[in-house]
Amino acid sequence: MGNLYLVRHAQASFGAADYDNLSELGHRQSVRLGEYFAKNGVQFDAVLTGTLKRHAQTYAGICQASGHTVAPLLWPGLDEYDSLALIATVHPQPLEKPGTPEQYRHHFRLLCNGLTQWMDGVVSPKGMPSYAQFVHGVTSALEHIRKNHTGNVLIVSSGGPIATALGHILGTAPETTVKLNMRIRNSSVTECTFNTKHHQLLTFNTLPHLDGAEYAPWITYA
Repeated sequence: MGNLYLVRHAQASFGAADYDNLSELGHRQSVRLGEYFAKNGVQFDAVLTGTLKRHAQTYAGICQASGHTVAPLLWPGLDEYDSLALIATVHPQPLEKPGTPEQYRHHFRLLCNGLTQWMDGVVSPKGMPSYAQFVHGVTSALEHIRKNHTGNVLIVSSGGPIATALGHILGTAPETTVKLNMRIRNSSVTECTFNTKHHQLLTFNTLPHLDGAEYAPWITYA
């Protein structure tokens, strides 16, 4: 029997030339999460992360504050999908850099449309695997954990893989997986129990480390 903690990376650099770096706030979110784990005596027997910089930086922030020294197992199947490639399948023209609330909403409406069509096998985004291959990358990580670990296991990944893991565990329709994906907050914690046969969901998308009015401005989605 074990406990799996799925952590979405802290705030990245949405709208910047290189999204795949934590913002200043993102670094603070990850350190704050590490403080929470340390305060509550949560230690990890194993750690898996995707290969993206924002995954590594988030785990580094957790380690900085908690003192964890477990070397992560890099798992490419936990990397995020390419949001720009997905959007290009439904909006081939270049998108203006989002700068207003409506432009942000338009960006994510296009992303949801592209995601749904990719999951349904309607489109094949450039440079991306099929949705079935993407799902296998995520579920193979879950299977690896069930077969090889007990105790507390940490995954640091992105919204897409975490939503996909939950969709697999709960048996949800693709449309529900997309909705879950859009609600997962930066540095949020989703908890599952697991044994050799299956995982079971305990909590979803929680921010126990940001509980308090002083941390309200730290709650972000991108």
